[in-house]
Amino acid sequence: MTRLYLSNDTSARAAGAERLAQAWAHAPGVELVRTSSRGAFFLEPLVERDGPDGRPDSRIVWPNVKAEDLPNILAGIGGTPIGRIAFLAEQQRVTFANFGITGPLSLDDYRAHGGWQGLERARSLSPEAVIDELKTSKLRGRGGAAFPVWTKWQVAKDAAADQKYVVANADEGDAGTYCDRMIMEGEPFRLIEGMLICAKAIGATRGFIYCRQEYPAAARTLREAIAAAEQAGWLTHERERFHLEVFVGAGSYVCGEETALLESLEGRRGVVRAKPPYPALSGLYGKPTIVSNVLTFATVPSILARGGRWHASLGTEGSRGTMALQVGGRVKQPGLVEIPFGATLAEVIERFGGGMASGARFKAVQVGGPLGSLFPASRLDIPICYDAFSQAGAILGHGGIVVYDDETDMVELARHFMAFTADESCGKCTPCRIGSVRSREILEQLQSGHSRPGDLDLLADLSETMKAASLCALGQRAPYPVLTAIEHFGSEFRK
Repeated sequence: MTRLYLSNDTSARAAGAERLAQAWAHAPGVELVRTSSRGAFFLEPLVERDGPDGRPDSRIVWPNVKAEDLPNILAGIGGTPIGRIAFLAEQQRVTFANFGITGPLSLDDYRAHGGWQGLERARSLSPEAVIDELKTSKLRGRGGAAFPVWTKWQVAKDAAADQKYVVANADEGDAGTYCDRMIMEGEPFRLIEGMLICAKAIGATRGFIYCRQEYPAAARTLREAIAAAEQAGWLTHERERFHLEVFVGAGSYVCGEETALLESLEGRRGVVRAKPPYPALSGLYGKPTIVSNVLTFATVPSILARGGRWHASLGTEGSRGTMALQVGGRVKQPGLVEIPFGATLAEVIERFGGGMASGARFKAVQVGGPLGSLFPASRLDIPICYDAFSQAGAILGHGGIVVYDDETDMVELARHFMAFTADESCGKCTPCRIGSVRSREILEQLQSGHSRPGDLDLLADLSETMKAASLCALGQRAPYPVLTAIEHFGSEFRK
């Protein structure tokens, strides 16, 4: 019996993995094992089989497999050792170290590859000592604000309350991002472990995973994983049970903002709350609540298992550890890349993205989703770290990197992003609600040839108002892709 490994990730299934699984379901001599994803989506469907010594890092792989390739795979013809795939070999994976190796819902696999070690150590420490490890690690939230994680935990721990909550923000709505989905579908126990460590540190007994509606497979996997972890006893410690459940959102981009997410969790329309008070003091139902995205929680177990100093030894002075980058757009090799902070945009696009797709010429790259700035070729030397991006007036966000080619109409791209903001605005504040609509209208007039003298100045003025007066990052950041498009590609806006 030959054991073959095939990803069960949504992106892998979309690329044809499910068709392979169906075609080979009853193939003689084949045991098909569904795993998490390597994240090399340009190679999907990717099929692996054990190498001579049976170790995961010595597997033989076949990329872009079709059903009729099975005889060659069984015969060992045409495969490549996993270590020779540069896209994977040149990464330094920590959070995604087990991806492509483990079964998503196998507690045995998770345990065998280091799972629960961080939680076990956390449970042997005092809450203050757990937070000290986070402080030493210098971990910053892997979302838009990049706030030091330990400070939020400290505030919530010190707050006096009869109930505290831990909430995972799994409303991953930025175009070009999917690392949260990969974690939820591929290694859900890692997210659960991170949330349990947080619960230990702040004294919480209830938790929610706010999963976006567009991720049904992730929601199913999470519910099964929670049930398995609960049955195995991981959600109970010293007779104290942590109640964890999955909540599926209604499809609102603004619910990725933590206070709008909490409004939705409480059963109301997802509308941004004014801050302060901050959720760490007054969050869900007015109680102390830690809200972090999936990637942040999934980073925590390795820090507790290996120590805060180890994590702080990776990356740059202001951005410690590794970052999950999701490279997409007009590149040869779209996929997930995990490396320490500090590489430049050019390095990531060339080294991991493989450069531009066949026949395409580089024009711009956007980092940080639909609210992220656009960079021309002259700015590709910027290091991927929070401080460098902040100095450039940009955000790293959730690590989405989308590359555009020379056929991209920058006016249409700017209009598209502002129309997105107008559609997704919660309406709570006037600068975002009205400013986004008026900005979109100016860009549409420009496209139709009916613009007036001074329209670009008016657009700039509207943008400054939105940046300064909007309640949340949606309105505050919406002007950046428009303004950077005008800055770097101004001739297209002044025809």
